[in-house]
Amino acid sequence: MMAYSKQVMELGLKLFELLSEALGLDPNHLKEMDCANGLYVTAHYYPPCPEPDLTLGLSNHTDSGFLTLLLQDQIGGLQVLHKNEWVDVPFLAGALVVNIGDLMELITNAKFKSLYHRVLANNIGPRISVAFFFRMHLQESSNSRLYGPIKELLSEESPPIYKEVIAEEVVEYRYTKGLNGIPLLSHFKLDASSSD
Repeated sequence: MMAYSKQVMELGLKLFELLSEALGLDPNHLKEMDCANGLYVTAHYYPPCPEPDLTLGLSNHTDSGFLTLLLQDQIGGLQVLHKNEWVDVPFLAGALVVNIGDLMELITNAKFKSLYHRVLANNIGPRISVAFFFRMHLQESSNSRLYGPIKELLSEESPPIYKEVIAEEVVEYRYTKGLNGIPLLSHFKLDASSSD
C-alpha cells in the first residue's frame, strides 16, 4: 500500500500540473496552493446484496477535496450523474477513475466542476474499490489556510461564485451534514444564503 500510495501521489502531482496549465496558470500553481498536501485513502468493500433494488451501496454525493483517484474492480456499480441521468462507469483494466472534488470547483470558480456519483448495490460480488482523496492537510496544530477562487481566474465577466473558506470549515460541514444529496458547495456560494 505504501508503494502504491507513492505512485498515486506522483500521478496526482502530474495531474495538478496539467490542470494548472489547462487553467492558463503556471504548472506549479495548484501544487503551490497545497492541493496535494493531504492524501487520504479509503477502501470500500460491498458484499453481495440479495435485494439490490431495495438499497444503494453509497448514496449520491460529490467528493469534498480537490481530486479523487479511484481504483475499482470488475464488478462495477459506480455511476455518475450526467445531464440528469445516472450513467454507469465501466470497469477498464488498469484504469483509474479521476473525479474533480468540491474544493477544486471552489478554487477554480467552477471552471472545473465536482461530479455527483453513487455506487449501486448488486447481487454479485463482493465489490472492492480503493479511493485516494487529494485534499488539504488537516492537523490540530496547523494554521488554517484560506481557500477561495484563484484571483487569476476572476474578471468582470467571471466574478467569484464562492466565498473564501478555511479548509476545516469544508470538512466540518461535510461531516455534519453527511452525504445527503444536497450540494456541499451550495453552502459556500456568495449569492446564496446558508442552506442549513
